[in-house]
Amino acid sequence: MSRTIIYFFLFIAHSSLFIPHCYSQDHPTVTHPPLPFQQPAQETNDEQLGMQFFQSRDFEKAAEVFARVFEKKPSYYIYTYYLTCLVENRDYEKAEKLVKNMRKSDPDALKFSVDMGYIYFREGNPDKAKKQYEDALNKLEPNQQQIYDLANAFTIRGENDYAVKTYIKGRELLNYSYTFSFELASVYERTGNFKEMINEYFTLLEFNQSFLPAVQDRLQNALADDPENIKNENFRKAVLEKAQKEPDKTFYAEILWWYSIQQKDFELALVQAKSLDRRLREDGNRVYQLAQLAVSNQQFDAAIDAYKYLIAKGVENPFCNLSKMELLNTRLLKVISTPNPDQKQLTELEKELEEELRISGVNSRSIIITKSLAHLDAFFLGKIDAAIELLNRLMELQDINPQAKAECKLELADILLFSNDVWETTLLYEQVYKDFKNDVIGQTAKFKNAKLSYYIGEFGWAETQLDILKAATSRLIANDALALALFISENYDADSNTVALGLFSRADLIEYRNENELALKTLDSISMAFAFHPILDDVLFKKAQIKMKQGNYAAADTLLGTLIKDFRSDILADLAMMTRGRLYEDHFGNKEKAMQYYEELITMYPGSIYAVDARKRFRNLRGDKGF
Repeated sequence: MSRTIIYFFLFIAHSSLFIPHCYSQDHPTVTHPPLPFQQPAQETNDEQLGMQFFQSRDFEKAAEVFARVFEKKPSYYIYTYYLTCLVENRDYEKAEKLVKNMRKSDPDALKFSVDMGYIYFREGNPDKAKKQYEDALNKLEPNQQQIYDLANAFTIRGENDYAVKTYIKGRELLNYSYTFSFELASVYERTGNFKEMINEYFTLLEFNQSFLPAVQDRLQNALADDPENIKNENFRKAVLEKAQKEPDKTFYAEILWWYSIQQKDFELALVQAKSLDRRLREDGNRVYQLAQLAVSNQQFDAAIDAYKYLIAKGVENPFCNLSKMELLNTRLLKVISTPNPDQKQLTELEKELEEELRISGVNSRSIIITKSLAHLDAFFLGKIDAAIELLNRLMELQDINPQAKAECKLELADILLFSNDVWETTLLYEQVYKDFKNDVIGQTAKFKNAKLSYYIGEFGWAETQLDILKAATSRLIANDALALALFISENYDADSNTVALGLFSRADLIEYRNENELALKTLDSISMAFAFHPILDDVLFKKAQIKMKQGNYAAADTLLGTLIKDFRSDILADLAMMTRGRLYEDHFGNKEKAMQYYEELITMYPGSIYAVDARKRFRNLRGDKGF
């Protein structure tokens, strides 16, 4: 396909060329060609016929049809197709005549000079083409619509460099009353000039900071489509340099803060959040929200630093007291997220939580630490009765809001499941779901109930509930429901025998109750009973997870290696490779081996959902400069 056709379709398809119009406060009305239903029937039929010939690249027949339509009712829309057909047919004389006639009818339309130049270019006269292009540029006036039209004409003909020159000269003619930065950024992105694309967005923000949300939206789309990480590398370097060189321009810090969150670099995000909090004299809300987000992403150190910053602001700050409780909760989460949590640390945290609770009392303001203490007592210190008593006291409070009470019910249900009270557990899950059917907490309760059915071997009932949750408003719950439903359906035997699946689900429940050795023995029984079964790769991965939970990373690595070797084409192979890379990066301190597994994942499973993270980690270990 010729460059003409390629760029012609790009022009029609890429509505981004026109998106910037909505950001201009003083943009002239654009006249569009009549829609097909606004034209006579015969003319519309001829247009459709011409389009069919055009799309099938039968330009000779298409030219005949478009000539007939154009003669009846000349329009720029038909002219553009007609001219393209003539050029593709190498009928340059007729093409030149067509352009000259159009230029006579509208002498101020510079786009026809571009069309004439394009004809010369296709004829093999680049010098004559260049003269037409330069003449059009020289005749450009401080008219926003004329600037758009000329730049778009260059874009249609694939002359992106001239489109750039048009926009740059246009903003100079308009004395920067409109910068054309969105338009220029689109051209630069299409041509792979990401550095200039970024510069144009920065130029726009220098011109008007109110465009920041729009710029972030455009950048998010641009940076998401970046398999080689080239755009992101350029952007990171550029925005960091700007933020350092021009600290007084807070919008660069805003962009860096926003981008750090996108990349889940919470340490850098916290630096920017603190800086903005001080400069803009904020109340700490930005820092508090970041801390919450960091906790949800298990970035506990960043969250701890954020809460300490808020506490240091003093009791006058609205987030001070809340941050004290959140800090204790986050420290607990950090400890219990590590393999074989240190009992001394757990006991010390229990004392701190009890002391804080003694000072504040069990009330609606101390829900966070009361729940944390209950969780610690039940799951790690063996004090199940004390945990249940704490949660019951919370739920009996007169001023507790329904959402908080539901969260307490979920925690209580989890503890009862841990202590093997299945009947009471399912009743609590069902209560929360009935009270909050359309909320995330209600859908979470339903998923937990479905998983309980799976734990106890009621697979049919579990699938029924999971099918409903596949349409959950929470993407995480919907994805978890889909994953568990697929796991159940894929591991039924052909004769509906669920022995292997039943043993696996039992091992899952046993592991939930922290009886890790018994869980491993149960999983071993599956391998001994079934020489061939689709669940065997899951068995290996679950055993590796338990070994990591116990801190036995060498055994986990061996299990993952076996999984990759024996089940290379199965669904868990890429996850096993990613997990192995993380083992070598985080626990063995062997970055060469980690890079090897990340690279193998990227090469062998390019479509994997872990490929992006693997590529990012690989580049970081290789020493690519980022932040």
